[in-house]
Amino acid sequence: MQYLVSVIHDSTELATPDEMAAIDAFNDRLIAEGHWVFAGGLAAPSSATVIDNRDGQAMFTDGPFLESKEYLAGFWVMEAPDLDVALKLAAEGSKACNRKVEVRPFA
Repeated sequence: MQYLVSVIHDSTELATPDEMAAIDAFNDRLIAEGHWVFAGGLAAPSSATVIDNRDGQAMFTDGPFLESKEYLAGFWVMEAPDLDVALKLAAEGSKACNRKVEVRPFA
């Protein structure tokens, strides 16, 4: 089963060099243990463009969809046999990146 682990942060500051080293080590471990699917860090919310094409006329709006104290800073897509393993891995990812994470299974 695959899980989306969303990294949630309250600042647009990038990871420190120490945090990046810990994230890289965690990513290497995910790869070595067969849990790695994909991961990435995201640019600041101010770089976002929201597109709404529900009514047949695409509307483009600069900036994030929501104004919020916290935002999606990055993510991992992980392979895990069950939720317990995914939660354990996510807890280790949270420690590595020094940020909160949210875990959601793919439907």
